[in-house]
Amino acid sequence: MSRGEQTRSAILDTAVELASQLGLEGLSIGALAAAAGMSKSGLIAHFGNKQELQLATLQRAQARFRASVFAPALAAPRGLPRLEALLARWLDWLMSADLPGGCVMLGAATEYDDRPGAVRNALAGGFRELRGAIAKAVRLAVDEGHLLPQTDPWQFAFELFGIVLASAHDWRLHADARSITRARVAFARLVERHSAAHGHAERIET
Repeated sequence: MSRGEQTRSAILDTAVELASQLGLEGLSIGALAAAAGMSKSGLIAHFGNKQELQLATLQRAQARFRASVFAPALAAPRGLPRLEALLARWLDWLMSADLPGGCVMLGAATEYDDRPGAVRNALAGGFRELRGAIAKAVRLAVDEGHLLPQTDPWQFAFELFGIVLASAHDWRLHADARSITRARVAFARLVERHSAAHGHAERIET
């Protein structure tokens, strides 16, 4: 990595932390220059305008999410262990000290959900990719015999995403330390409803 690339990388890490607190819309060349101890002209050399900065920051946040959450989860055995690892890593991400104001993507989803444009498109594309990856992990859990064959991967992914959103809300807004425990309990109940072992036991009883 060249010195210029190293500088840009360090700037983007600072931008992610700042966007975590200010939101992507609150992120500006001026605000980042002050946080990074650089001149505005120096930053403009890396990012021509605010939107370019926002897009680059979003891409960095998404890359960090994949490295911190999805890559380690994919190292777990396919099936239910992988889904459990995904949830555990995701909850850790929500509480990360590197994100003092919370997940950049979740915050941006509220900022840009009804604002057409390049930032919204990039954000929506990232969430579609995430939902698809979760659904694939659910299908693998079905293939491994951990979940019932009739399990709808997209519905399961929707509910898992809802658990994470509720946990993030309680953690960030209410500073409720129980939110993580509640998320794990909710996930366990979600799995139980779709558990192949549970379904087999019910059929035997009837």
